[in-house]
Amino acid sequence: MGLLIYVFCLIDVDYDRIIKNIEIGESRIARKDEIMKAIGKKLDRYKNPWLELKIQYGQNKGKLYNEECDRFMICMTHKLGYGNWDELKAAFRMSPLFRFDWFVKSRTTQELTRRCDTLIRLVEKENQEYDERERQARKEKKLATKSSTPSKRPLPRQAESPSLKKRKQLTMDHYVSSGKRKK
Repeated sequence: MGLLIYVFCLIDVDYDRIIKNIEIGESRIARKDEIMKAIGKKLDRYKNPWLELKIQYGQNKGKLYNEECDRFMICMTHKLGYGNWDELKAAFRMSPLFRFDWFVKSRTTQELTRRCDTLIRLVEKENQEYDERERQARKEKKLATKSSTPSKRPLPRQAESPSLKKRKQLTMDHYVSSGKRKK
């Protein structure tokens, strides 16, 4: 009986720690899903992202990695999944694109992780800006369609100026009189 009470006390004490670890694990999984969705959203904007993908670096492009390497890293992360750094490193080593790029081939998994995280932050920022521009364009389009729809009541008829009225009458007189002459 004493052993059973001791086990229940241990479970009670560790309960908060266990729940906290579960919540941390679930938040990591949720973050991984967010990252994969952000990368997928970015890649969906391109017909062939392996060749066409552009990353808006801003002021911190970095001098060591080139655009081709970053493009490959983003596309392979999407293909392999976020967090598979050993597979990403192997992909760099096996790819014919980087056959003679010793800088990239010699990077450790931690260095690739840091670079990939930097690129993901740039992609997420670009996605936010893209979404904001899209929302603004939809809002402007909605306002434009509202203002261009015709109103239900007819527009008031404007009074014609005397000179325009006279000209119309003269043209009509000329038409009628020319028709009488032919008969």
